[in-house]
Amino acid sequence: MSIADRAPMLKGVRVIDLTTVVFGPYCTQILADLGAEVIKIEPPQGDQFRYSAKSANTPGMSPGHMTINRGKRSVVLDLKIPEDRAVVRGLISDADVLIHNVRRQAIERLGLGYEAVKELSPDIIYVHCVGFGSDGPYRDLQAYDDVIQAASGAATLACRVDGDPRPRYIPSLIADKVAGLHGAYAVMAALIHRLRTGEGQFVEIPMFEAFAHFMLKEHLAGDTFDPPVGPICYPRQIDPDRQPFPTADGYICIVPYTDESLLPVFTVLGAPEILDEERFATRPLRWANIGVLYQAIAALTPRRTTADWVKAFHEASIPAMPVRDIADIRADPHLQAVNFFVRREHPTEGAYFDMKVPVRFGAVPGSLAAHAPTIGQDTEAVRRDGWILAE
Repeated sequence: MSIADRAPMLKGVRVIDLTTVVFGPYCTQILADLGAEVIKIEPPQGDQFRYSAKSANTPGMSPGHMTINRGKRSVVLDLKIPEDRAVVRGLISDADVLIHNVRRQAIERLGLGYEAVKELSPDIIYVHCVGFGSDGPYRDLQAYDDVIQAASGAATLACRVDGDPRPRYIPSLIADKVAGLHGAYAVMAALIHRLRTGEGQFVEIPMFEAFAHFMLKEHLAGDTFDPPVGPICYPRQIDPDRQPFPTADGYICIVPYTDESLLPVFTVLGAPEILDEERFATRPLRWANIGVLYQAIAALTPRRTTADWVKAFHEASIPAMPVRDIADIRADPHLQAVNFFVRREHPTEGAYFDMKVPVRFGAVPGSLAAHAPTIGQDTEAVRRDGWILAE
């Protein structure tokens, strides 16, 4: 069988998705991209993230929904109605995974807690996306990305860089997305466990712990040891001088990551003599004064254009890149060359740009999942046929 004829790796895996916004939907979008059949159960008004920004034609088809809910079937059900809960229970009996972000007490009142679901499907992988782990004092608190950034200390990182004491959020739904990635690998690990043992299980994915784990890989720093051997935070990441450097027409990223790269950097800049100063005479002195060296780089880079510097640094095998405005990202030559952005035609929204799955697998072909669904577009078919996909 040729690679082109092979089925996606998660083909045949059936996922009931009761999650909303970004955390859970990002997890299930990854599963759908890998071939899982995902039925997204939505309330009558739809997932609130459908209304996060302006749509092209149809209310509830925001850009965020288009990017994070592709490859799924949308089924509108009101779980407060017994008949609609019966539809979900019918789907559960043939499902591999149930994932939700409903509070424990509320999901149990609906008769969809883990023990009740396990009676319907003993080997189900039951995934609960929560804000905070169920064995801690925050377990009953609501959680959004801002809340997690605040609780984790991420909102104070910028303060350490620029000296402004005002906490600020990282301008990305980074905690939601990090937790979604944890969710995706957790589901796949549980699927492998079931293949080996036949055993399903309850899986809890707490956003706070997932994001703290992610951020503290480098930022626990001196607090890693007991007693601490230094302050918290990775010094390189909070150095106020380790920022993009100004050029004659913009900004450039230059990375003198090792001690050995400092001389080549200053040689390209035309000022190798800077390193002859006594304060830079040894490796410990150079790294103790790395902020001063960053300042020296920033004083030299305005002499030439960004393109000139990028060419010179690349020729010297020094990591460097123009600082691109995010508004220009679709024009990036590398992303264009790898066909990262794909122009597609949505049945209701018209032309839009989709993004390829960034991971390449050598044993299966790459493909784009189906378009993001309109609200309830598959309700009638699923009510009638269950998991059977229309040809």
